[in-house]
Amino acid sequence: MENTTARELRLSRTFKAPIELVWEVWTNPEHIANWWGPNGFTNTIDKMDVKEGGEWTFTMHGPDGTNFPNRSVYKEIIPFKKIVFEHFNPHFFTTVLFESKGAETLIDWSMLFDTVEMHDTIVKAHKADEGLKQNFEKLEKYLSNLS
Repeated sequence: MENTTARELRLSRTFKAPIELVWEVWTNPEHIANWWGPNGFTNTIDKMDVKEGGEWTFTMHGPDGTNFPNRSVYKEIIPFKKIVFEHFNPHFFTTVLFESKGAETLIDWSMLFDTVEMHDTIVKAHKADEGLKQNFEKLEKYLSNLS
């Protein structure tokens, strides 16, 4: 099996919220719009059909007013366990694993790019590594306000 580490972004964190709530904020457009993306960004969710083959289209609005349209297709959905989606332009696969730890939930979130060069470009140009950390921080804060 190929070692994909050089073209992958991955973070894991345990959240102080039960898996049912964490799953809800990942799969409900009214919730995800409130925490998705780096600091300073807001979202307009156009479509979020959380099923295999379903489409997720949304626009991230940058702090400077720039709009970033996003389109993904869900590849695998295992309720309370796993979400996999294919993102287009730039192209990558996101896998989010959920593991119940009683009153807490462990999330393992990875983004797999087609090439090492694409990974490096996205990290350098868009600071995707920092963005992923900020996404986790925003999710943590959002969950703490719900529970």
